[in-house]
Amino acid sequence: MLRISRTLGLARGTVRKYAAAEAFPERAARVPGRSILNPYLEYLTRRQSAGCENACELWREIRAQGFRGTSRQVHRWLQMRRTVRPRSGARSYPGGNWWAKGTRPDALPSPKQLAWLCVKKPSELNSTETATLARIGQDEEASRVVALTRRFCELVRSRGVSQRARPTRSCRPFEAWLDKARGCGVRAVETFAEGLKQDGDAVRSALTSPWSNAQAEGQITKLKLLKRQMYGRANFDLLRRRVLLTV
Repeated sequence: MLRISRTLGLARGTVRKYAAAEAFPERAARVPGRSILNPYLEYLTRRQSAGCENACELWREIRAQGFRGTSRQVHRWLQMRRTVRPRSGARSYPGGNWWAKGTRPDALPSPKQLAWLCVKKPSELNSTETATLARIGQDEEASRVVALTRRFCELVRSRGVSQRARPTRSCRPFEAWLDKARGCGVRAVETFAEGLKQDGDAVRSALTSPWSNAQAEGQITKLKLLKRQMYGRANFDLLRRRVLLTV
């Protein structure tokens, strides 16, 4: 038990309790503690039933009665009890409004999953993914990011729209996208666009030239993998032999 305690970083008493248990002990449900808002819940419920659903106004009223908390605590209490749409901050979502149904909207996917949805072709999205993008599109800033992301993916897939354009010539669709992205007002997109501008010649060549360095990059990645497998201790002869045997 001492070794388990040290390995897991648990107290010996905790390890002993789990080891002696006949079955896995279920975690007890956490009981919410007493809140400083409790003495004012009756008043807040009465005011909310009377039609007042302005969190700041309710906060000012109970503050005059001695409440020492912040307006955020009142806002959280009122958030799940709304019966009408708030004046600001809330937006309509596909499938209706949560304050009308009495339930909160489903959680959004992770940032990585949302990024993948943005770069997928619209024709490849299912109904759930389309609804998710429409939901985040209610935000003006997110809508701009999605539109710019999709347009950039179209440029990459279409190879700069024109396969006959030379790398030295101006790629007009890319230039138009770059100007729009640099002034979109979203810091992350503007930083990405600035980086593309610094490597403008390479990006234009990639968008207008049929050539690709994917084969070279693949071989380099393979070579690095073999080197790491030998922990950097093999000489060139052994590395050369391993590369030839894996061809």
